[in-house]
Amino acid sequence: MSLSLPPVSGHQDTLDGVRATAALAVLAYHVASTSGDLTEASRWGWLYNGGQIGVPIFFALSGLLLYRPWAAVSLDPGGSKPRVGTYLRKRALRILPAYWAVVVCFMLTAAWSHVTDAGTWLSLLTLTHTYLPEPWWESSLGPAHLGQIWSLAVEAAWYVTLPVTAALLGWYARRGRDVGERARRLLKAIVGYAVLSFLYTSFLYTAAGHSMLWLPRYFVWFAIGMALAVLTVWARLEPDGAAARVCRTVADSWPACWTGAALLYVIASTPATGPLDLVTQDVVWTSLLDLVVSGLCAAAFVAPVALAPPGHRPLQAILGNPVMRFLGRISYSLFLWQMLIIVGWYEWTDRVFRGDVATDLPLLLAASIAAATVSHHLVERPAQRLARGGRPRRAPNSARSAPEHARAPEPPAP
Repeated sequence: MSLSLPPVSGHQDTLDGVRATAALAVLAYHVASTSGDLTEASRWGWLYNGGQIGVPIFFALSGLLLYRPWAAVSLDPGGSKPRVGTYLRKRALRILPAYWAVVVCFMLTAAWSHVTDAGTWLSLLTLTHTYLPEPWWESSLGPAHLGQIWSLAVEAAWYVTLPVTAALLGWYARRGRDVGERARRLLKAIVGYAVLSFLYTSFLYTAAGHSMLWLPRYFVWFAIGMALAVLTVWARLEPDGAAARVCRTVADSWPACWTGAALLYVIASTPATGPLDLVTQDVVWTSLLDLVVSGLCAAAFVAPVALAPPGHRPLQAILGNPVMRFLGRISYSLFLWQMLIIVGWYEWTDRVFRGDVATDLPLLLAASIAAATVSHHLVERPAQRLARGGRPRRAPNSARSAPEHARAPEPPAP
């Protein structure tokens, strides 16, 4: 029976494919927006706007993989409780070394005129640049060459707050008498956590500042993965229960789920979920709709993969093949280096907003993959070995069948 249930620990090849898809979508969006094709009315370039869906996918993956150990303890209090210090150390070693390498490269090249500015160094190195009231860069997202890092700042804030969030959710869930009741209470609490995003977003339009880029707005996208984490653990604890049936049904319905995700992607690409440029002011209704549509799109794409059993053949063939696994492994560095390469290329060729996705995307994709591969091998892998204390990486779930629901995974950063 355990072979038909979703894995709850260790490495999952198919999630590498999900991670790769998200990173490639974000890269395509950045090329289209910097080239100017995104807002070209006579073309279909607006469809690239949906590439921003990579962000909720990354956030959902973090919710799934990082919250899972705490979900396990909430549903089965006899399990091993995650150690907060170990968790934070691994997170820091996972995201900071490679990110710091990008910051150093940026400061020594594109931001050379600010290289002696200690405040710039400090805010960028600590991922607090989106909290500055009056930065020297023009966009609230950050410097143009690091425009995508705002989402990493949100991730970092979520990492830091997760132990407290998990403790509060667990306290509420453990008041249930059995596994099923605890799981239902936990899912209700996660829904409440997600609702905070809509309340916060509505509040933003009565306040000033850069708070649109702060963590509370994105609780809902992390909550998607957190809810999936609860379902996977619940299914393992009750193999014949409702959660297990839901997991099997959703996994077997992956074509329908992905069709729905594709349709939602098209909607997310339109101005219905916000302006196609960074100049036009957004309004509350499109901002709220973006949370819903993009969140549902990410959920429809991620859920079948997260809830599928190990070795699910169609998903393994599509997302767990060698190419997607490789791109998934380097996806964090691909995310980090892409804007420095993309913006640098268009500035060097003097074609900002005057480029062509058809010719530029293959070149910039190849350059970004090359830089990400070097970064992964020279920076990420040594840092990961340090985080594991020199121990080898765990075997993929496809090679394991034990329902070790309390074992903490080691997910890559988005």
